[in-house]
Amino acid sequence: MQLSQRVTSISESVTLKLNAQAVALAESGKEIFNLTAGQLPFRPLQEYIDLIRSETDFIRSFQYSPVAGYPELRKKLIAHIEESRSISLGAAGVEYDCIISNGAKHSLSNILGALVEQDDEVVILSPYWTSYPEMIKFCKATPVAVSSTIFEVFIPPVTEIEKAITPKTKAIIINSPTNPTGTHYDEQWMRDFGEMIKKYPEISIISDEIYYQLSYFDPKPTYFYQFHPELLNRTIIVDGISKILASTGLRIGWAFAPKELVQAITRLQGQTTSGANSLVQRALINFDFKLIDVYLEPIKKHLRDNATVLCEAFREAGQPQCWYQSVSAFYFLVDFSQTPVIGKFKESAGSDADVSGALCEELLKTEGVAMVPGHAFGAPNTARMALVLEKEPFKEAVDRLIKFIQN
Repeated sequence: MQLSQRVTSISESVTLKLNAQAVALAESGKEIFNLTAGQLPFRPLQEYIDLIRSETDFIRSFQYSPVAGYPELRKKLIAHIEESRSISLGAAGVEYDCIISNGAKHSLSNILGALVEQDDEVVILSPYWTSYPEMIKFCKATPVAVSSTIFEVFIPPVTEIEKAITPKTKAIIINSPTNPTGTHYDEQWMRDFGEMIKKYPEISIISDEIYYQLSYFDPKPTYFYQFHPELLNRTIIVDGISKILASTGLRIGWAFAPKELVQAITRLQGQTTSGANSLVQRALINFDFKLIDVYLEPIKKHLRDNATVLCEAFREAGQPQCWYQSVSAFYFLVDFSQTPVIGKFKESAGSDADVSGALCEELLKTEGVAMVPGHAFGAPNTARMALVLEKEPFKEAVDRLIKFIQN
């Protein structure tokens, strides 16, 4: 069977692959500290669970939903985004709409499918979420990565982003708070980005905000369109329930965009997946979104505590070059490039080749700590860890990581 070049060029999800390996080793009896997971290991809100349960009494909750999602829910989500971001979606003089898809990842792939042509370029900021370049390449476009380092707290300068713009640039993806670094771009960065991108009116901006409410240090995330509302006429905002309601498996995400683009995405979605999960949509229609902040408070405290454990461990081990302050989402990107262990994997002292895959394999084999190699995020010689384990297992995992780093 001859497979298409389109699908053979797609890389396997490294995150899911490493998580599967860690689970398999744990099931075989080996003590494993799985720091790969991109999900919260907490039970969702009881009120939310009860609403889903109550919807099972109605036949309509098991039938096709409208392709773009239930109108009542879409209207509710528009009110929610305007209130939570303190914006008016009509401020740019265009009519905005909302489409509900099978998770935020589906929303992103739909957006790129509706916007991007062959040979277009899409700018992404490195370290980036591992699926961005693969989605872009699937659309026969070219991902253009703008890199940053731990010395910049993994926040690329706006001036470097502008240098990456060419006549072929169709869109820029902003992910704040970010996966894999657990940081978000500050207000001044967003103001500067907005000022810069106004010079390029033909470029669309995709703002991936799936971790917006998972900020555990002030100041909280802000966005370029809050300071430059005229940019809303070419901005697409992506969000969903996966992270904020610990519901990665229920696959409900949404996008806000000018109505013309939402109509195009609706046509695409209608011919591929149809409408998203009707049962969960019906439950969300009656769900009070104001409960989410209350639900997340103990979770955010847990993330702050684990971030502190990590900071203290690096300091006590004399490895401060590995540390920066994570402030949001639930990840941290460990930079191995200046650590003693890197020499064990480098072919020569001056080599800058990426060895993150070999590092993570050895870490899992010798210490039972599973992390995701940084090459998947465009960040060589790093590895992503999740901060979600319970405090004592997390501390043990960090102690083993430090032991490995010190070689």
